[in-house]
Amino acid sequence: MARTALVYLAAALAEIGGCFAVWMVLRLGRSAWWLLPGLGSLALFGALLTLVESGAAGRAFAAYGGVYIAASLAWLWAVEGVRPDRWDMLGAALCLAGAAAILLGPRGA
Repeated sequence: MARTALVYLAAALAEIGGCFAVWMVLRLGRSAWWLLPGLGSLALFGALLTLVESGAAGRAFAAYGGVYIAASLAWLWAVEGVRPDRWDMLGAALCLAGAAAILLGPRGA
């Protein structure tokens, strides 16, 4: 389970970093050269998700969603300097609980 958590965290950082590169170009007027590392980061994101132990891609992606939301709020605070409010934190907690249910729920035959 610790390995899955690390893979999800690395995937989240790769996806957020890649998307932020696009954001910088289109919203902040930065050089289009930022798209190159951004695309590489997004490709890394996709590759990392294949490392999750899951028999179905959709289940791995669904559980990742909760981690992505929490990581996005951490990015908001750490990189953009905007502190998440209590509603952000409540939403992230709910999403992480949902991700845990998806990952840890018993599977019938």
